[in-house]
Amino acid sequence: MTKKEIILVDKNDNQIGVGEKIKVHQEGNLHRSFSIFVFNSQGQMMLQKRAGTKYHSPGLWTNVCCSHPRPNKDIAQEAKKRLEEEMGFPCPLKDIFTFIYKVELGKLFEHEFDHVFVGKFDGLPQPDKQEVEDWKWISADELRKDVEEHPEKYAFWFKKIFTKVLEYTENAK
Repeated sequence: MTKKEIILVDKNDNQIGVGEKIKVHQEGNLHRSFSIFVFNSQGQMMLQKRAGTKYHSPGLWTNVCCSHPRPNKDIAQEAKKRLEEEMGFPCPLKDIFTFIYKVELGKLFEHEFDHVFVGKFDGLPQPDKQEVEDWKWISADELRKDVEEHPEKYAFWFKKIFTKVLEYTENAK
């Protein structure tokens, strides 16, 4: 099995190198990532529950897809490709904002320059069971209430950005 390389960046998202994925997460180096949020025509957000075998944040609810673009590839194309691989459906995506976050997750660090994408989809996903334990649609009000009452059920990065994504989609109407 080949080791996956991810893109190391500075605080302005300029590429400064590449690194092996696990090593980058062990060392806490800033790297490029993307997070995808998908809504249906009723305005509900699709969530996925991360598979219990994931190397960090297993079994937690989060946005529909997150990953790292490969070196020398377009981030929007990488996001679309990963969404199809992980959730089993294509969807037009729009890049809406970026942010940087850092969190310690056991012996690993997530230190990411994250590009946030949104899309619309009304079908049934066909998730990869090695990546996704479960999925569901949820309204904005239900989601806000559940995150407030049960924050331990949600991935760190998701709690950090979901309200900003909801504000964006509510203002875009």
